[in-house]
Amino acid sequence: MTKQQLSYRMPAEWTPHSATQLHWPSNRETWPGERLQRVEQVYLDIIEALHPYEEIVLLVNPGVNLNDVSKLMETRLIDLNRIHLYSVPINDVWARDCGPIFVQNLKDPEDFLITNWEYNAWGEKYPPFDDDNRLPEWFSKSFDLPLISTGMVLEGGSIETNGRGVLLTTESVLLNKNRNPKLSKSDIESHLKHYLGMEKIIWLKRGLQGDDTDGHIDDLSRFLNRNTILTMLSDDPDDVNYAILKENYEILKGAVDQHGQPLHIVTLPLPQTKIKGTTVDGSEYVPASYANFYVANGVVLVPLYDERHDDEALELFREFYPGRDVVGIECADLVWGQGSIHCITQQLYGISF
Repeated sequence: MTKQQLSYRMPAEWTPHSATQLHWPSNRETWPGERLQRVEQVYLDIIEALHPYEEIVLLVNPGVNLNDVSKLMETRLIDLNRIHLYSVPINDVWARDCGPIFVQNLKDPEDFLITNWEYNAWGEKYPPFDDDNRLPEWFSKSFDLPLISTGMVLEGGSIETNGRGVLLTTESVLLNKNRNPKLSKSDIESHLKHYLGMEKIIWLKRGLQGDDTDGHIDDLSRFLNRNTILTMLSDDPDDVNYAILKENYEILKGAVDQHGQPLHIVTLPLPQTKIKGTTVDGSEYVPASYANFYVANGVVLVPLYDERHDDEALELFREFYPGRDVVGIECADLVWGQGSIHCITQQLYGISF
């Protein structure tokens, strides 16, 4: 099957999922010392909150004993029948960036296929990454799903869509020469429109300080529904992210949807991003952001970081997702590894167990 035979589009995240992809943490370079045990507890929090609403495909590196992972889950209120464990070679936890990006047949909503983009760990920053790069093909073979390879480097965290043909992204990532040095901006737009069914692309500028992806959109601005975008702002002119976020906000205020209609923009304050000490790569900042939420079938998982703003964030998500439960997850230990809930999840479609 080729994309030319049918018309496909990347669905919005709130489109009902078959399951969620997660990778059990095991990379000691990302999670040194006792950091690994701390992030395992965050994973258990996420799995416990998510699994009542949809099943989970949990990939575990072969060096980790599956029984040990199961025993950890048994310490929580987790139904192991809803957790599908697979021993698969993986490099790290960032399922959003290396996992399969699905597109949906516009004429048959039950028909999905996988677009297979190249993954190079954000410009070859963290080798090896070959196992993670193979995961879309693993999903295609394991679940008998059609797959199209694009030949272009793209991470799932660098794109955001309303499911109606509008895509948000950042110049600092997609135009970075550490991804696709031979492709122009026009070439990249053509690939996104062709393989993801996009009609309009909104380009923001830069990302958060401490974001080693070079500025993923899922820490900045996300669609809450087809015509509403949540974007992060700082109210402190001395904040290292103040100017970056204000610049992106001004772009969004002038943006329009696929029909030329203005988009509704809502904001949340950026939580504290400066940490005590440094991350494993020496940064004093982490990409802590309420924009890194995850919309699942009956629940929205919201990362929590800062008691000054956490309640405001939860109230906003309750307002926009009245049909879903809203669950806050403490994510300070997760974001220390420079990603949060959206970064470690990937929605799956068309899968049967």
